[in-house]
Amino acid sequence: MEIFKIVAAGILSTILILVIRQEKPELAILLSLTAGLIVFGYILLQIVDVFRLLQRMAAQAQVNLIYVDTIIKVVAIAYIGEFGAQICRDAGEGVMAKKIELGAKVIILLTAIPIFLAIMEALLGLLPQ
Repeated sequence: MEIFKIVAAGILSTILILVIRQEKPELAILLSLTAGLIVFGYILLQIVDVFRLLQRMAAQAQVNLIYVDTIIKVVAIAYIGEFGAQICRDAGEGVMAKKIELGAKVIILLTAIPIFLAIMEALLGLLPQ
């Protein structure tokens, strides 16, 4: 199972980081970042497969792909923002993590505007003239 690879990589990296942190804290941060990127890259490969499946299903159901693509973008922004924030927290930079999270939320809001507009148009279409 794929989860065992991810957990094994995480545990091994954590052990190495704990050992190295005592002697060279700056190297431990770089190792943490590298390990995190490797795990995130592996996870990203899995997520891409899920996104492709969702797009195929939406096309078969004749759902407008702009909505599916927007939802996929929002999910991707959330995952990337969370990953960046966690790296900052691991490095002891909680304030920067909060800034990344805020930035991700603003970008999600901007990305979701087409869906908000479609909902508003649908609601206005339901109202009597």
